Amino acid sequence: MKSKALTNLLKETADLYLFTIRFFKEGFKPRFEVSELINQCFYIGNKTLPLVGITGFIMGLVITIQSHPSMKAFGAESWLPSVVSVSLVREIVPVITALICAGKIGSGIGAELGSMKVTEQIDAMEVSGTNPFKYLVVTRVFAAMLMLPLLVILSDAIALYGAYIGVNMKQVISFQLYSNQIFSKLTFSDVLPSIIKSFFFGFAIGIIGCFKGFSTKNGTQGVGRAANSAVVAATFVVFIIDLMAAQIADIFSIT
Repeated sequence: MKSKALTNLLKETADLYLFTIRFFKEGFKPRFEVSELINQCFYIGNKTLPLVGITGFIMGLVITIQSHPSMKAFGAESWLPSVVSVSLVREIVPVITALICAGKIGSGIGAELGSMKVTEQIDAMEVSGTNPFKYLVVTRVFAAMLMLPLLVILSDAIALYGAYIGVNMKQVISFQLYSNQIFSKLTFSDVLPSIIKSFFFGFAIGIIGCFKGFSTKNGTQGVGRAANSAVVAATFVVFIIDLMAAQIADIFSIT
């Protein structure tokens, strides 16, 4: 039983690798589906922004409130805005935003393409002369790669505002002083890695969701499994990418 599960895992990993290679082969060759790409960008950004914004605000508020007693115990209460802002921008906001997108975007893509697969709509597109891979996969993956960094930036801003409110719940500080404390400690090396790794988060979420949708089998039951497995796999890959990004950023900070 264990050997069969391992065999299936290795086979699925190999299929995902070939699927990714096909994306790079077809993704940069004309004809480009620009209108569908714009539609997917709007769908991903517009549908995900409210949830990302609310989550970012709560993260900034809660982390500030939770960090205040520890900072006060060490006599570093005045450092609270700087410490919280660096934590939010470098790690917390990008990862949480990616996890939200993995749940919402990954499952949505997996379910949508899975339903098209089992109802033979993808086969019908091939018969009509349309390249379903370019129209369905390439546009969704590029849309996820483009929109996730924008969502991370917006979530950063909302989270920092939530942190400002959290700070003022414990002490009185003007927004100008709060901003000065934040931007005096935030550096380019804090912001850039979080944006760069969010591109890879978007790529992983998009490619895994499309792969699961394209490989859907066993009718409508397979659609549910495709959506669920897309979320699980994308979440796992997000953590792997984040771990690799942390190691790379640490190496460059040392050198």
